[in-house]
Amino acid sequence: MTKTLKCISPIDGSVFAERPVLSVPEAEAVARTARSAQPAWAARPLQDRIDLVMAGVAAVGAMNDEIVPELAHQMGRPIRYGGEFGGFNERASHMAEIAQGALANIEVSNDGDFHRYIRRVPHGVVLVVAPWNYPYMTAINTVAPALIAGNTVVLKHSTQTLLVGERMAAAFHQAGVPKEVFQSIFVDHDTTSHLIGNRSFDFVNFTGSVGGGQAMERAAACTFTGVGLELGGKDPGYVMEDADLDAAVDTLIDGAMFNSGQCCCGIERIYVVEALYDQFVEKAVAIVNGYKLGNPLDPETTIGPMAHTRFANEVRGQIAEAISGGAKAHIAPFAEDDGGAYLTPQILTNVTHDMRVMREESFGPVVGIMKVKDDAEAIALMNDSEFGLTASLWTKDIDRAKRVGDQIETGTVFMNRADYLDPALCWTGCKNTGRGGGLSVIGYHNLTRPKSYHLKKAH
Repeated sequence: MTKTLKCISPIDGSVFAERPVLSVPEAEAVARTARSAQPAWAARPLQDRIDLVMAGVAAVGAMNDEIVPELAHQMGRPIRYGGEFGGFNERASHMAEIAQGALANIEVSNDGDFHRYIRRVPHGVVLVVAPWNYPYMTAINTVAPALIAGNTVVLKHSTQTLLVGERMAAAFHQAGVPKEVFQSIFVDHDTTSHLIGNRSFDFVNFTGSVGGGQAMERAAACTFTGVGLELGGKDPGYVMEDADLDAAVDTLIDGAMFNSGQCCCGIERIYVVEALYDQFVEKAVAIVNGYKLGNPLDPETTIGPMAHTRFANEVRGQIAEAISGGAKAHIAPFAEDDGGAYLTPQILTNVTHDMRVMREESFGPVVGIMKVKDDAEAIALMNDSEFGLTASLWTKDIDRAKRVGDQIETGTVFMNRADYLDPALCWTGCKNTGRGGGLSVIGYHNLTRPKSYHLKKAH
């Protein structure tokens, strides 16, 4: 019997989409066609590739009215937020704009005797394994620059957002990108590992769990295939005594709760200087009590279900353990909390780093808030984590933010903002958050390899 992948909708637990997986020979054939198509794609003028990719991006935008409710069905984000096309387009557009410079030859010398330069050449075939939480934006981070750089791309999307890869591939093909150049595939984990282990790909970009990243590295072991990883996070916010309190509360709580807390760079722990602590907590509780939990297809809903009941149960378990250990829960259960995917957003105080909710990734609508005395204590707590994706600092003193930021083990330092991906900056992390970097000029460097030319002129 053919194995299938099923997207279980968090709205009602029904099967929203189902697709058969490819067999190993079928998947190998896809990879071969991608490899065969790559030289001709790379030989096209760079501007042609840029234009085709951006036409594909525009074609995705034209589907947005269909995509928004489709995403609500697949992973629960309320339709009121309008989908992901703004960020999707912003990221692709920036990578298109910087491509000529980022991929230009590095000229060393060109004199009477020698022409020496370094080219950036594509790896070949790039596998993108994308997550469900921001399924379009996370995928385009790599898909757009990989294609622009001259690679062919195979996209394996999460089962929870089964239709996203299909949508993207159809849009890009409609725009003129050859089918063999950008392909969406449905394969299981074992087949994915087999393909990586057999060197079907020249570079693998994975966004997901720490366990998933470890599986990718195991599959690539001894193949010398490059692997870029963005894994878990436990991103902190630190509110200093001179912060704009209202802006800090609004931004950090939104960063903790938006998308039901299912954000790679969502805020999962907050440290507030003693003088502002009580006011911060009071304002945060008022914001969360104003949320409307419900069906994401209802325009009035501000927070939808988590993407799957098992994700919600993990958050419930962390909250229950924290409360049993002395934490205080500030949000009474919402009437719509069904014990399944629909989960009451929660603010916890009296928390400590002995609690899982302050150590392990929650990836849900819960945040712990702790009181701190000074920068030194805040820095020690922010660094007391196995993760390092972003950190959000709140102060009017930019020099202080730089000093504190220099001491935090993180991939990005924000000042007076949070939970945003700037495509001009490298998106990267440290520790168990992974390695490598996407977007920016560095993103292009990771999706290409340097090739040196040392040409002696004949006289």
